[in-house]
Amino acid sequence: MTPTIAAAPPDRSITDWIALIAIVVGALAAVLLVLPYRSFDLDRFLAPKELAVHLAAAVAGTATLAHARGVRLGRADFLLGAWLVLSLASGLFATNHWAAFRAITLSVSGAIIYWSARRLAVAGLAGILSAGLAAVVVIGAGTALAQAYGARFDFATLSRAPGGTFGNRNFMAHLAAAGVPLLVWGALAARRRGGTILTTIGLLACAAALVLSRTRAAWLALMIGGVMALVLLVRGPALLEPTQRRRVLTVIASLFAGVVLALTVPNALDWKSDNPYLESVKGVVNYKEGSGRGRLKQYVNSLKMTVSHAAFGVGPGNWAVQYPAYAPGDDPSIAEATGMAANPWPSSDWVAAVSERGPIAALALIAFFFTVLSAGVRARYDSERSTAARLAALAGVVTVFVAVVEGAFDAVLLLPMPLILVMAATGALLPAGKDEGTFTFAPPSRVMLPLLLLAAQSVAIITSAGRVEAMRLYGLGTLTALEGAIARDPGNFRIRVRAAETQLARGKCADARAQALAARALFPQAPAPKRVLAACPGKP
Repeated sequence: MTPTIAAAPPDRSITDWIALIAIVVGALAAVLLVLPYRSFDLDRFLAPKELAVHLAAAVAGTATLAHARGVRLGRADFLLGAWLVLSLASGLFATNHWAAFRAITLSVSGAIIYWSARRLAVAGLAGILSAGLAAVVVIGAGTALAQAYGARFDFATLSRAPGGTFGNRNFMAHLAAAGVPLLVWGALAARRRGGTILTTIGLLACAAALVLSRTRAAWLALMIGGVMALVLLVRGPALLEPTQRRRVLTVIASLFAGVVLALTVPNALDWKSDNPYLESVKGVVNYKEGSGRGRLKQYVNSLKMTVSHAAFGVGPGNWAVQYPAYAPGDDPSIAEATGMAANPWPSSDWVAAVSERGPIAALALIAFFFTVLSAGVRARYDSERSTAARLAALAGVVTVFVAVVEGAFDAVLLLPMPLILVMAATGALLPAGKDEGTFTFAPPSRVMLPLLLLAAQSVAIITSAGRVEAMRLYGLGTLTALEGAIARDPGNFRIRVRAAETQLARGKCADARAQALAARALFPQAPAPKRVLAACPGKP
């Protein structure tokens, strides 16, 4: 099922294969890994997936640098670098530095995946990488379908079904939608009939999972992306050979079959509406009521936050820290039970970029995606490229475009699962824009750079692993276990509050106050630490 782009160049090495395997295995782990600690109903899904992305970036980046004798940088590389530098600057001014560190390290790992995938494209491995990513998307959709049709998993969350191993149907749908263009490309460009059959089955599964998810942002992004793909496909020099043109009908049939099966085959989902899918279709662009209206309120309040922190934003990962101060009492983004933001990020990648890292950093990120997308469109019409290479560029353009549109309405690239897919596909399939310079590494640098990258990623890996271990200790419930959990994840607000309340219940006011102060420093607007401090006034 591997599509063909170009013949293998003579400098393909074992390090390229190591990087490729690391990215694909990391993407698969980011889809499948789940922890059983239900007290952390969101983080038990996200934390292990983040760890998988950090590990994949460490291995792929180190392998890539170990082979490199120099780098050729395009405009997109400088823009992505500017995004990271500005994110680091923003993090210095953040209230919650632990949340900032977590968000920045995920961005850095995504950038490393992108640059590693660029090297794989040079090595002629973009087709294999894309096929591996497409297979991972199908596996993820398969876990959602299994839950939708009655399979019971200890790790699944019933309230957000069919999320499968993602824990949330929206998370699953965003990845599936971004993966559909890769599957379509795989079906059209497969070398053998068996590859076409496998990819069309994958398309059927993704189509069914997307319908069952009722995720309107994913539906809208796919519709817009499909129109754009059709325009780019039919305008200009032909991209499809006669055999591939016949396969288009097979692709359309598989997508249609997936939709029909999802609508007609009885499932185990407990929707409250009599016509849930029709209701979702009608509400695709509804911003007058429901979640659409809630998003608008959230965007307006986030804009107020941005105006107050116009230079560097409130800090990466700090939207939830500051948002309650800008939200009215009836804001649906605030959870009544806790008085805090219901989610750790806003319902938009782009709102998060502007409010957390500042307008300048957000412009750098927007310019990065604009650069790679426009370079991809130009590559589609580049007569010096092979037809296969131009079709690959079109697949990359649609993949990235779908994720960018989804990100306008939901958190997408803020999550580890779509991040690794989109950044890998961007690096492998899209040019980096106009060349801005070539740099050759001196012999000492060729040794030091891989070691420095591995050391930097090790910090992210150790911190992420500590977060996972802290959840386990938290579940034990003893004070000693809580203290151990805090030592492994000092920035965990929930654990700090639990420790403060436990100490308060034991009459240890000094210790309770110390933990409550630490929790309040993480989330100054949160009411829980204030209640403990009110019960233990004065100095510890």
